[in-house]
Amino acid sequence: MIAPDKIIPYFNIDEPFEITPIGSGHIHHTFKVSGQKNFVLQRVNKNVFTQPEIIAHNNRIAFEFLKKNHPGFLFPKTIPDKNGNDLFYDHQGFPWRIYEMIENSFTLDGVLHEEDAYQAAKGFASLTKNLHGLDVLLLKPTIDRFHDLTWRYEQFEEALRKAKPEIITSADTVIQQAQSFQFLVSEYTQLIKNGSLITRITHNDTKVNNILFNSISRKALCAIDLDTLMPGYFIYDLGDMVRTFVSPVSEDEKDLDKIQFRKNIYDALLKGYLSEMNELLTEAEKKSIPFAGKMMTYIIALRFLADYLRGNTYYHITYTEQNLVRAKNQLRLLELIQPSVG
Repeated sequence: MIAPDKIIPYFNIDEPFEITPIGSGHIHHTFKVSGQKNFVLQRVNKNVFTQPEIIAHNNRIAFEFLKKNHPGFLFPKTIPDKNGNDLFYDHQGFPWRIYEMIENSFTLDGVLHEEDAYQAAKGFASLTKNLHGLDVLLLKPTIDRFHDLTWRYEQFEEALRKAKPEIITSADTVIQQAQSFQFLVSEYTQLIKNGSLITRITHNDTKVNNILFNSISRKALCAIDLDTLMPGYFIYDLGDMVRTFVSPVSEDEKDLDKIQFRKNIYDALLKGYLSEMNELLTEAEKKSIPFAGKMMTYIIALRFLADYLRGNTYYHITYTEQNLVRAKNQLRLLELIQPSVG
């Protein structure tokens, strides 16, 4: 990788600076640029986001809409390079972008308290709410069919057909468990078919560490990591919050007994989300609220399992069976969500 200090001169930042790596993400390389002002410099992973210019396009459209209609709403905006471009491409073809750092803010790696769940959900919901009225056709998918449950199940079936016999044997119980929830695919298909869900502009990656909190008030400041800001359904955002907020342990936890459905956290995040979105959601959408967490947990379980069956070609792993462990983890969480949300 090209050293980040070689990239800085291509942006309008001439002062002395110090660069340090930040963040725990596995997709992009992110650095803090410290000087008289502080910045965040990021190299976008072109292998995951094969058309990074779509990210820049979507973010620019959203920023201009918010600037005109909700000027007080905080939305991270890239600083253009010296040629006025949102992205600078290095000689290896990787795009870089830079933002002014939002001071007196912090992120969380997990949800411990009800208020944090409430604030994070409110923050993600406020993004969709404030972008209401922007023509969704102006934004393009940055990853095609990202949360399409029907397609993800088809990918799982294809991976199963092509998997080596010994891999299938090692995952047999998990495969059967995954297949037992196939009825959720039919439920998703029916929701789309009967028009119960409205296409909105959604964040699509609503982990708690994608919300900036105010260091003093501990209230949500804004959503970050806007690579998947694109047209979607509200159940994508709400469901991914349920999936990643309600359990006290991560998707990498091997001990299934540690996985829980924390009803108090679920109630808090739902309250926070509806504090912004209640008036915008239709009655048909509100009826699908219990489905959101089930659907998104099932999607990620299928994706982990399919990757294991393919030989671990997509997700980063540190040991061979990690994606199988992750699939077991998410299917156990799904078992707990199912009776808890109705």
